[in-house]
Amino acid sequence: MKKWIVSALFCCLTTLLGAQPKYEVRAVWLTTIGGIDWPATYAHDGMGVSQQQRQLTDMLDRLQAAHVNTVLLQTRIRATTIYPSQVEPWDGCLSGQPGKSPGYDALQFAIDECHRRGMELHAWVVTIPVGKWNSYGCRRLQQQYGRLIRKIGDEGYMNPESPITADYIAGICEEITRHYDIDGIHLDYIRYPETWRGSKQKEHITRIVKTIHQRVKALKPWVKLSCSPLGKYDNLTRYHSRGWNALRTVAQDAQQWMRDGLMDQLYPMMYFAGNGFYPFAIDWQEQAAGRTVVSGLAVYMLDPAEGKWKLPELQRQLSVTRQIGLGHSYFRAKFLLDNQKGIYDFAQYFDRQPALVPPMTWAGRQPPTPPRQVIVRPTADGDSLAWSGARDRSGGPYLLYNVYASHRQPVDISNPANLVAARLTQTKLLVPPPATTAALQAPLYYAVTAVDRYGSESTTAAQGRHLRQHHSAMLSNDGLHLQLPATDTDHQFLAVCSLQGNIVSTCRRQPVVDISRLPDGIYQLKSLGKKGASHRLGFFTIRR
Repeated sequence: MKKWIVSALFCCLTTLLGAQPKYEVRAVWLTTIGGIDWPATYAHDGMGVSQQQRQLTDMLDRLQAAHVNTVLLQTRIRATTIYPSQVEPWDGCLSGQPGKSPGYDALQFAIDECHRRGMELHAWVVTIPVGKWNSYGCRRLQQQYGRLIRKIGDEGYMNPESPITADYIAGICEEITRHYDIDGIHLDYIRYPETWRGSKQKEHITRIVKTIHQRVKALKPWVKLSCSPLGKYDNLTRYHSRGWNALRTVAQDAQQWMRDGLMDQLYPMMYFAGNGFYPFAIDWQEQAAGRTVVSGLAVYMLDPAEGKWKLPELQRQLSVTRQIGLGHSYFRAKFLLDNQKGIYDFAQYFDRQPALVPPMTWAGRQPPTPPRQVIVRPTADGDSLAWSGARDRSGGPYLLYNVYASHRQPVDISNPANLVAARLTQTKLLVPPPATTAALQAPLYYAVTAVDRYGSESTTAAQGRHLRQHHSAMLSNDGLHLQLPATDTDHQFLAVCSLQGNIVSTCRRQPVVDISRLPDGIYQLKSLGKKGASHRLGFFTIRR
């Protein structure tokens, strides 16, 4: 057996048995071109808009249940957009007709819904390709800029060697950054086309990156700039890229961009197996220059129509990337949520605790001051928390807040198992009541931290109190199986939720529910109806 495979198996075992990291990017590419991830239907009227929005919120709910914390949403598609741009026309994926508004701002809606769930939203901008030669967006650019657009095969591309290209793409990124509360700009295809005739000079691509960096950071320096380079940066001493690498094939000098401070994150498209993956993953980590690298994983290869991978290949890759300190990003949302060969189930187990996006320590910003006061009031619906007094020292637009809870004081905020809610925009939170057993009558303590837009977290302000008794049902379990209580609801589905109401897992209604994959903690059990109605059946605690 190859030594990298042996290493991968060892890392897989040790990582699965080890603690979860507090900081880790867990991302997904959510593709809108042709609606292949979203939306599944067109919006011709208000009902169509509502249907599209429900599709997206359902996807985000499931991504949140898998503890995804970063959504890369395809925003500029092929010289077309999913928001009302002053520069380019609407893409047809929303309304069904290029150039026509769907009746709402899809980017703003997605930002609001991601932030409501504590997720970051990065606007994914396709840069050099502008679509089929006769497509709506490509034809408009030909009319405006003529020879700036090159034809290769039946596709159109912006000429990366023209200064106009750098200014134009930077203008798109500036428009998005100026008008939307995004967390990042994610550049795709920031490279030469593979079939470009003539020399490929990395200086031209780097000029585009520099121009975008200057325009974005001048507006909002906390907005993360990232890109998705080819998965192999260059040939390694012992492992050859086989003619397909970022630096030599498409003039994509991504590692130098990190060293020069032009990129905050990289998402290399590591869509390879075996020795095509592991040594190159280590190379990315070793050349990260203190920034964040997130391995792009080929979940699509689990689909029989796309590839022949088995689930253990992705399990090993996930485990190794965590072992060496990389994040992970799934390409793409549909294949993850379709649970190809059990990948979504495994993702829920692998990322069984939430994680925060690593802070931008290289920005050199002081963390905010902690909240000076945290007030906890017991109510019939649970613990009502409110806090105040935190101050932002970074110059960002507002602060975010993390809430932790534990039966021990002081609350250990380094333990992600204690994280109750992340990236809250409000200074209050209602924590539903836990179950009432003798084991749960110990004091429950809360800790609240302030977080600035760079991800820097303050020290804590904490408040401890004893749990009061509630009359909600306590459901019995043995740590592996949960007994469903008798109820008059006819809902056909069940949802296990965290204390703050986030869905952790779902299943069809059955007398006994498998909870063997859930980590120790306190949960709610709810029934779910087809039209979104829910009914709380009770609480349960897992302590093995």
